[in-house]
Amino acid sequence: MHIAVIIRLVPHTDSELEISDDGTDIDREWIDTKLNEFDDHALEEAILLKEIVGARVTALAVDTEGADRLLQTAIARGADEAHKISMPADVALCSRTMTLPVAAAVQKLGAELVLTGVQTPHDIYGQLAPYLGGALDWPQASAVSGIGADNDGILVQQELSGGVSTTLRLALPAVVGVQTASQPIRYVAGSKLRQAMSAEIGTLDTGAEPLEIGVKPTGLIASTAAGDVEMLNGGADAVAAKIHALLSERGLLRGERQ
Repeated sequence: MHIAVIIRLVPHTDSELEISDDGTDIDREWIDTKLNEFDDHALEEAILLKEIVGARVTALAVDTEGADRLLQTAIARGADEAHKISMPADVALCSRTMTLPVAAAVQKLGAELVLTGVQTPHDIYGQLAPYLGGALDWPQASAVSGIGADNDGILVQQELSGGVSTTLRLALPAVVGVQTASQPIRYVAGSKLRQAMSAEIGTLDTGAEPLEIGVKPTGLIASTAAGDVEMLNGGADAVAAKIHALLSERGLLRGERQ
């Protein structure tokens, strides 16, 4: 089994975000970035499958600033090889624009299973897995929290609402959007990270044109604090009385307290 894992850099939400001059995006020039949390789980799930069934794992990332470091980390975690995917520099990166270049890279590598995070926190289009499934014409499942090998494909545990999950059987080739890995993400020793810094990172120029963005943000507004937080102290009855008084003051209650 050949697994391709798509990993992405996203803005670090602990950083102070500033609005760009045109008011339609955050200023990305000096912002800190990190591995997308859901992609981190997808990478871990790929390595677990490698350990169980002897799969080969290839990490893929769009060729942007920080991609080499990102892919070297994937190799330190257990990926067998890593490649950057070329994209025009003037294209806004999101699930929609990266779909066709990523799909072409997957086909070029001959991967049978694609894993990626179920979503990113800054992507207006949400999920990459459904887009890739459509572009490749492969079955896909998202919100997955565990993957197992099956005779004719894979078994995935898909999370549903209300704390309910279901098990699906997918024939290969397939695309999976991972929500959580089936085991905690492993710690990588510093010695492995240093060793991975010398690993060869390939570049794939697929020639595939990015999809056009159908919806564009017209403006962003930085959030502002609406007021201070008041901590309610005391026992259950005292706290309940304070909550009742606050709701009553704001006209959110009907009738009198019994």
